[in-house]
Amino acid sequence: MEKNQNKLFNHFFIIMSHQSNTKNKIGKLDPIYHNQLINMLVNCIFRHGKKSLAYQILYKSTRGIKQRMKKNPLSILCQAIHRVTLNVAIKVRHVGGSTYQVPIKIKYA
Repeated sequence: MEKNQNKLFNHFFIIMSHQSNTKNKIGKLDPIYHNQLINMLVNCIFRHGKKSLAYQILYKSTRGIKQRMKKNPLSILCQAIHRVTLNVAIKVRHVGGSTYQVPIKIKYA
């Protein structure tokens, strides 16, 4: 009887423990370029559930980049996104009852 209770307790503890092993989720890739960045851009563009229209807009713009610049449109997109992203964030610090906003440089992977 005691072994069965111990097994049940261990099983319950594993299911209900607060420390869970979470895996890093890998975002879906787009069907043509197989790139996660393109899929993230499509998710930012699309409105009212029309994801196919967002894909059409993005693929049309990449074709235009390829024709005009004669370069890889993915590298140009990555470069453009890197240029417009912030490189300083503001963090709140409490010192002696006062609140200060301290700028912190963001590290990119």
